[in-house]
Amino acid sequence: MIDSAKTVVATSSDENHPPENITDRNAGTFWVTTGMFPQEFIIRLADTTNITAVTVDSYNVKHLKIEKNTSPNASHFEFVTEKELDRTEGHLQSNTLSLNGSSATHLRFIITSGYDHFVSVHRVSVQT
Repeated sequence: MIDSAKTVVATSSDENHPPENITDRNAGTFWVTTGMFPQEFIIRLADTTNITAVTVDSYNVKHLKIEKNTSPNASHFEFVTEKELDRTEGHLQSNTLSLNGSSATHLRFIITSGYDHFVSVHRVSVQT
């Protein structure tokens, strides 16, 4: 797990559930979307890092894409992986997606659809 990851961009924000909650390492806090799709957030790592996998703890996310870049700016991303997540009733979805040692400075997570109008992301863990 990388401790220095920060959420630097998010397409929606609720003052009670801000994007910073994604990387605070607390599954009890979360970021909530505003009800339209796609929604996305970008995490910046302290340095360019080889990443083996990411684990996303979320609720009501149906389809998730992950992109990466190695530049100092959060732009010009390339596709890494995507996954259709299983619907879970009453508990968090916890999904680990392999990044196969991809080198990245930023990771962009794009939620293209959800099982409800609103979805939440509780935690993202990056494994090196």
